[in-house]
Amino acid sequence: MKKIFTTLASLLLILIISITIYWNLPIEITRKSDIEAGNTIIKNIEAYQKANGKLPENNDWKTLKKLGFNLESSVSYLSYATDNQGNFELAYLEGFDGPYLLWNSKERKWTIDQPKIYK
Repeated sequence: MKKIFTTLASLLLILIISITIYWNLPIEITRKSDIEAGNTIIKNIEAYQKANGKLPENNDWKTLKKLGFNLESSVSYLSYATDNQGNFELAYLEGFDGPYLLWNSKERKWTIDQPKIYK
């Protein structure tokens, strides 16, 4: 009986330590595929802006799809928002409340935060 209890306690401790380590890993590791997909879209948006002299409109789904947005994803939704100063923001919206994985053209880095630009 003591051996079973020790084994279960050890497994529980390993599980708790594993979860704690995962939660403390940088987002570049835990969200690597989302960041890579987002970086491709960022490059496409910047190329569009350079070629057209303006950012794509927030609701121009045809253009956004051409730039790499996956509009059929059911797991997470990549939000795109612009302001009137030529800045844009991408946010992976998952669930109802943030914080979200976010990239802002002013800061130019991925963070876990609330959106700063609203549609």
